[in-house]
Amino acid sequence: METSNLTTVTEFIILGFPEYPDLQIPLFLLFLLIYLIILMGNLTIIALTCLDPHLHTPMYFFLCNLSFLDVSYTSVTLPRLLDILLRKRQRISAVGCFTQAYFFMFSVCVEFLLLTFMAFDRYVAICHPLNYIVIINQRLCVLMVTGAWISGSLGPLTHSVLLSYLSYCGSNEINHFFCDPSALLKLTCSSTSIIDHMTYILGAFIDLPCFVLTLTSYVYIISAILRIRSREGRRKAFSTCSSHLTVVILFYGTLICLYLRPTSMMSVDQNKFLALLYNVLIPMLNPMIYSLKNREVKGALGEMFSFQRKQFS
Repeated sequence: METSNLTTVTEFIILGFPEYPDLQIPLFLLFLLIYLIILMGNLTIIALTCLDPHLHTPMYFFLCNLSFLDVSYTSVTLPRLLDILLRKRQRISAVGCFTQAYFFMFSVCVEFLLLTFMAFDRYVAICHPLNYIVIINQRLCVLMVTGAWISGSLGPLTHSVLLSYLSYCGSNEINHFFCDPSALLKLTCSSTSIIDHMTYILGAFIDLPCFVLTLTSYVYIISAILRIRSREGRRKAFSTCSSHLTVVILFYGTLICLYLRPTSMMSVDQNKFLALLYNVLIPMLNPMIYSLKNREVKGALGEMFSFQRKQFS
């Protein structure tokens, strides 16, 4: 990488969806609706977790952090996309672009860690229920969540700094709906070998261990559930982890399709579609999955609406 040559580009142009020139306004309305659903769903989960004493448990503590993460990083990408679609404001400063790329990598790292900790929580709840309160105590929960946010913020920092020191001496048009790191690498005329090595290191220290630990947790969870003799007991045990398992499958499935395909199979349109799944669909579905499949969340929602009706009656 040519560290002596700083970037010759002071701004980038995010193209968004130029392949659909006649659908810019419909796309704006669609993504605006999705963004409002993301905000409403995740902020509702945060509010319920904070206000309802029945939800002051480790699982909902992790879920509250996951919802806050979803609101945070979608607020970095979607408002910018809405501005591109509505007002054609496609230009973004180099600093703003690298910041957006950093927050994308940051959110992926933190979500890896949070989902891993939630899987461990479900493992202890199902495989060691008598020791659950002792093992998953408040101090451990705070340490795990703090570690997730700190590790997630420090992990991609070097990667982002290296991105900013590449020379972008050709086109400054990013054929994406945000400053995706892989899209930025396509514009550089510098060697990317150091960034490639940093990507492997980041994956080796965060992504791969999280995947292995989550997979191992669910191997033990499923084995424990299958050993339960009664059908009702198996159903109750599975219901305690079905929401998280659904979210894990969506998250890992999307990232595997996005980043573990051969380069020859990658196309710009496919990359943008899969990135939309991670940036838009998963944050929108997470609150729905946890609320629709969870009696405690539905009960807290019912109490909140009942309280509001009494206040206005």
